[in-house]
Amino acid sequence: MVIRRRVRLGFRLVSEHGDHTLNRSGERAERRAARQTIGAYHEAELRLLLDRVRAGFGRLDAGEIDAFELDELIHRYQRSARELWKFCGQTGSDCVRAMRMLEFWREQGEELPDWWDAGEPRRRR
Repeated sequence: MVIRRRVRLGFRLVSEHGDHTLNRSGERAERRAARQTIGAYHEAELRLLLDRVRAGFGRLDAGEIDAFELDELIHRYQRSARELWKFCGQTGSDCVRAMRMLEFWREQGEELPDWWDAGEPRRRR
């Protein structure tokens, strides 16, 4: 049985297995920081994807590609942006997860995701 009582900085959880304190204000601060970090990351990556679309319009105007090729480029942008949205999440806990993944990849020296590649169409077999 768990009984929750408000304490000054969070909740005190009392159970038959002992007394554990969760610092809710610490969780909120972490989520707030993660939302800021992931928000900036998301915007920067989204701008890179949009630059591809902008370049596509330039290539169309220059006659390098036709309207169908630009249309496919736009569809790829949509798939890429969707994958980016899924990674970054929409809630505070999603942002914390995404921030921790970025930190892990950087610590391990791994390359960060290329969201344009993530939107590449799947080939049917």
